[in-house]
Amino acid sequence: MNSDSNKSSLNGFEKSLPPEEYLNKINEVRTLLGPLTEKSSEFCSDSAITRYLAARNGHVNKATKMLKETLKWRAQYKPEEIRWEEIAREAETGKIYRANCTDKYGRTVLVMRPSSQNTKSYKGQIRFLVYCMENAILNLPDNQEQMVWLIDFHGFNMSHISVKVSRETAHVLQEHYPERLGLAIVYNPPKIFESFYKMVKPFLEPKTCNKVKFVYSDDNISKKLLEDLFDMEQLEVAFGGKNSDAGFSFEKYAERMREDDLKFYGNTTVSSTSAHLTNSDSEVSDSEMKHLEDKEDEKIKNGTL
Repeated sequence: MNSDSNKSSLNGFEKSLPPEEYLNKINEVRTLLGPLTEKSSEFCSDSAITRYLAARNGHVNKATKMLKETLKWRAQYKPEEIRWEEIAREAETGKIYRANCTDKYGRTVLVMRPSSQNTKSYKGQIRFLVYCMENAILNLPDNQEQMVWLIDFHGFNMSHISVKVSRETAHVLQEHYPERLGLAIVYNPPKIFESFYKMVKPFLEPKTCNKVKFVYSDDNISKKLLEDLFDMEQLEVAFGGKNSDAGFSFEKYAERMREDDLKFYGNTTVSSTSAHLTNSDSEVSDSEMKHLEDKEDEKIKNGTL
C-alpha cells in the first residue's frame, strides 16, 4: 500500500470498512484501471482512489469509471500545466484566492466573492477555478485531503451568475475533484441567491449539498459555525474575524502564486498547450455562445427552466 494511505480521509470511508476489505477495493480499482502512464500512476495514489470510492459509495466499478474519466480529462486539459501568468487577469479582483490561514483542522481555505466577477470568459473562468483547486490541493498538509470554501456574498446580484459557468463548475468539481470539499460556507447570501440555489441544487450531488452551510452575520447560532471552525484572530474581518490585514492584495497574491508555481512545478512558464488560450481567444469563443447562454440564464432567473 502507498505511504499516503494513512492520510485522513473523507467522511471516514475507509474506517467504515474492515481494513482487508478497504485494501481489496483499492486493489480492485487498480486492476480495473489496467496499465497507466507514469503521470497517471502518480495521480492514482491510495488516497486518490479512496476519494473516488467514497464519491461512489464504495462501488468499485463506478469509482473506476469515474477515475478513468478524470485521467482522460487531466491528459487532455493538463491542469498541472496552468501557470499564474495565464490566469492572472481572472484573479485581479480577488474573486477566488487562497487565504493566508487554514481552519482548525489544517484545511486549505479558498475565499470566493461572486460579486467580484470581472470577465465573461467561460473558458478563462473555468481554467482559473482549476488553477485555484490545484494550488489549494498542493498546499494541503500531509494528513488532509479536503479544503474549505468561504463564499462572501457582499454586493452580490444575479448579474454576477452565469448558469453555464455554474453548471460546468459543478461538473468539474464533482467529477474530477471528488471529496475535496470539506465544507462550503455561504456567508450573508441575499434572498435572491437562496432562490437560485434551490434551482441549481438538482445539479449537485446530495453529499455536496450537505456540505453547504448558510451563515449570517446577524445570527449567533450560524456564526458559531465559524467560531468553531476558525481561529477568529486569523480570520479576515469580512467574515467576522479580527484579522484586518487578511484582505486581498493582487500584487502580494501574484507574488505568492509565482512562488508556488516555482516551488511545485519548477518554473512559471505558461505551457505550450495552454498558451493559445489567451483571454482574447476565450472571449471570442465565448461570444459565439453568449446569446444562448443569456437566454438560458434568463429562463433560470425567471423560474421557467
